[in-house]
Amino acid sequence: MTFLKNVLEPPAYGWRDECGNLTKPDSSQILKQFFSRLNVFRTKKNWLSFTSWLLVLFLAPFLFLFIFKYFSIKGLIIAFIYSMIVMGTHGTIWHHRYCTHRAYKFSNKFWRFFTQNLTLRIIPEEIYTISHHVHHALSDQPGDPYNAQGGFLYCFLADVNHQPIARNMSEKDYDKCVNLMSHTGIKPNTYAQYKKWGSIVNPVRAIISIILNWGFWFTAFFLIGGPGLVCAVFGAAGVWAVGVRTFNYEGHGKGHDKRQDGIDYNRDDMSINQIWPGYVAGEWHNNHHLFPKSARSGFKPYQVDMAWYYIKFLSIVGAVSSYNDSKKQFYFEYCDKPNEVISSAKSIILSPEPVLLSEEF
Repeated sequence: MTFLKNVLEPPAYGWRDECGNLTKPDSSQILKQFFSRLNVFRTKKNWLSFTSWLLVLFLAPFLFLFIFKYFSIKGLIIAFIYSMIVMGTHGTIWHHRYCTHRAYKFSNKFWRFFTQNLTLRIIPEEIYTISHHVHHALSDQPGDPYNAQGGFLYCFLADVNHQPIARNMSEKDYDKCVNLMSHTGIKPNTYAQYKKWGSIVNPVRAIISIILNWGFWFTAFFLIGGPGLVCAVFGAAGVWAVGVRTFNYEGHGKGHDKRQDGIDYNRDDMSINQIWPGYVAGEWHNNHHLFPKSARSGFKPYQVDMAWYYIKFLSIVGAVSSYNDSKKQFYFEYCDKPNEVISSAKSIILSPEPVLLSEEF
């Protein structure tokens, strides 16, 4: 816990006030911090945050071209599906359930690479993964990088203001930080390189991988549907990149307790299950906070979980070697169940033989 409390670079306004409560900066303080952390001329250690938002700016012209030159109803439908479902679900599959929580394992490096590059690369794994560990450890407490009680702007600009890793870690702590991402396939900086760049990922390798990823998808979509399809898809990716930054503010009740009995069973924080993020991205957020290492978070029959369907499909074809599935445990611990469900769940606890949670329920 001590490590996670100090692994992120604190903002200029700090995490806590003198009484230990959450510091709630005003909009001017948040914006000042944001532009300071984007300034690569002040320090090259700002490169990762700068690159992340630069990618969003690169996608803006595609959106404008689609709207004003290539617009069509078909293109709009494609853009909607790509932005809301494809990009959203991929973020849950890759950044959330794999990079952060290791909820499943790939059979080999090829399938890891394949899944990583299923969509345009926009959100750096490092920015998401390390800070998300902190989010779970300090959820809705001071130090949570996207604490909804700090307000919308506090969450929306968190990837720059609150999520980058600390820049003055000891070599021992840096090694711990690297270990949190060791399974992702990202080759880390040496400690000396970290001291220079302030990041785990090396800028040269990161930028080359983005160029190759974008180049591949640009070519693929151009060959399939010409410049109109390219603009629709790339523009939609830009919309997602902005919209995803609003999720944790909404997913934690906008700083208020919006949990509902019979829907939100986790009471340790303010996370809530929402229909829209659940259906389009498999992000049943309260369920996820209840069982963060589960490859499935859509536990109830109506809780569609596209991310889980992808992971399960890969396991069927042998691309995923193992996964955690907490659905049985969820029903056993939290829900009123038919007798046969109770018996099935109790068998997990009482059976002398080990039971794999990856079995279907």
